[in-house]
Amino acid sequence: MLKKQLMTGNEAIARGVYEAGVRFAAAYPGTPSTEILENISSYREISAQWSPNEKVALEVAYGASIGGVRSFASMKHVGLNVAADPFFTVAYTGGNAGLVVVTADEPGQHSSQNEQDNRNYARHAKVPMLEPSDSAECKAMTKFAFELSEKYETPVLIRVTTRVCHSKSLVEIEDRKEVPIVPYVKNAQKYVCVPANARVRRREVEKRLDALKEYSNDCPWNFIEDNGKKIGVIASGMAINYAKEVFGADANYLKIGFSFPLPMKLMKKFIEGLDKIYVVEENDPIIEEAVQMLGAGERLFGKFDPTGKHFFPAYGELTSDVLRRTIKGEEIPAREFDRTKIVARPPALCAGCPHRGFFYELGKRKDIIVSGDIGCYTLGYASPYNAMDCNCCMGASVSGANGIQKALDMVEGNKKRVVGVLGDSTFFHSGMTSLLDIVYNRGNAITVILDNRITGMTGHQQNPGTGYTAQGDETKMVNIEAIVKALGIEQIRVIDPNDIKAVREALDWAVSLNEPSVIITRYPCVLKKMSVYDKEEFPTAYKEKCTVDRELCIGCKACLKSGCPAIYIKDKKAEIDPTMCVGCTVCKQICPKAAIKGGQL
Repeated sequence: MLKKQLMTGNEAIARGVYEAGVRFAAAYPGTPSTEILENISSYREISAQWSPNEKVALEVAYGASIGGVRSFASMKHVGLNVAADPFFTVAYTGGNAGLVVVTADEPGQHSSQNEQDNRNYARHAKVPMLEPSDSAECKAMTKFAFELSEKYETPVLIRVTTRVCHSKSLVEIEDRKEVPIVPYVKNAQKYVCVPANARVRRREVEKRLDALKEYSNDCPWNFIEDNGKKIGVIASGMAINYAKEVFGADANYLKIGFSFPLPMKLMKKFIEGLDKIYVVEENDPIIEEAVQMLGAGERLFGKFDPTGKHFFPAYGELTSDVLRRTIKGEEIPAREFDRTKIVARPPALCAGCPHRGFFYELGKRKDIIVSGDIGCYTLGYASPYNAMDCNCCMGASVSGANGIQKALDMVEGNKKRVVGVLGDSTFFHSGMTSLLDIVYNRGNAITVILDNRITGMTGHQQNPGTGYTAQGDETKMVNIEAIVKALGIEQIRVIDPNDIKAVREALDWAVSLNEPSVIITRYPCVLKKMSVYDKEEFPTAYKEKCTVDRELCIGCKACLKSGCPAIYIKDKKAEIDPTMCVGCTVCKQICPKAAIKGGQL
């Protein structure tokens, strides 16, 4: 018997994976996609894993599909860049059993370094794409995607966005469908992509695409809502909900859920007889360009109006307030208040974060350029540390540092050194090959691996260095220091990042060398649930509090340079919030008057 449950889009995708009879799933955590695999891992009928990166996640899912089981991979939008290499080739071969990939895009860049529209990947790789607009569709489309994948021998790409991933709506819960394992049959002509075979598969891709183009016009995910109006709205994904909030019943709608290949015949039918057509899509004008090709002419309003001027914003989310402002020139009434009294609250490292002591010391050095990476520690760029000069993508801190150092060393008399900073999970993701580049190409950059014993920024997912799998099973704990040695680094130090003196001495040591070196700062994330291994290695971690002796405090505010949110000024002297302090003692070591007491160090 069916029952309904309130679910986020991510939870609903996980449920769809379960109900579709999937047996294998892999992912790398990244907002807004992280919770998909976290929820899948709770279903023990599915073998679920965190892979070291998105490329590996897709490749192992592809392998499982060849092996005969329905398989799934999920990642955030920039993760598909990492997985693009296998993705484009898997588009030629297809799998043996169904293979579905989720890309979670980020219109508005809430937690991402760019705003790419991954609908372009579907078009580029020539694979079908689905775009759910709510949680119910997330589950239903996920199940449908496996049927589509097997029917057309193709991977299927599902594009969701932040609002779909994290908003909730009702979902019907159904039983799992046990899908038989497809026997493996050797087929080198299909799966071995040497040029002779790939050219044959290339022709099959075009045949498949022609069939999918026809199907797109008749599939249940693309449909017209005719309200008898002369205004028409074409929208996909979450944007259809935004549009309906603005237009209500005053417009006709073409909802596009199967967005590649686009339903050209259905779109042509829809725009006939309309006086004005709005295309609402996040972010690139993909549907808009197709509608213009169909002869929409001066009736079309999308990213551009009929005169070629910008209409809807080219970036960001097309939320209902944005649409209302653009189309009707209206603002939603809001209570007036004095905006000058709003205090800026930028993100900050947590109280007790083990990265704090390191960045405090690093930021004081004027002879160093810092190449950063993707993680909580990216906040090292901000005040009061100002300890980061550039940041690009996962693993680029180390390879970028190598390039910067090589360029600087071309300048006669250069004394500046470059430090690449990345976390443990990022090191496993793509930092290892970057460090190998330094060794192989005789680089001289300094690498710092911030090992906080977990994948911190995305919400504490396991990684190869934690000793546990995604489903909580014990596994081999990979030793970062051993990997660094195996890659050819001879100069290595492992330090406690809360010990500022140790940080200072390690940086002095690394700068003095005329060869590449690695510093590993090792201390568990302050928010982490301590594992058995953590308790053995760090028995006193986060069990103390620091306090301020107001008689000794002179109000110099030196402690504020630690950037700890637990410290504040009251009556011109420092105070420490006991509900936030965990006794890391970074502030204690900074204080010039020994006014801060407590802690372990």
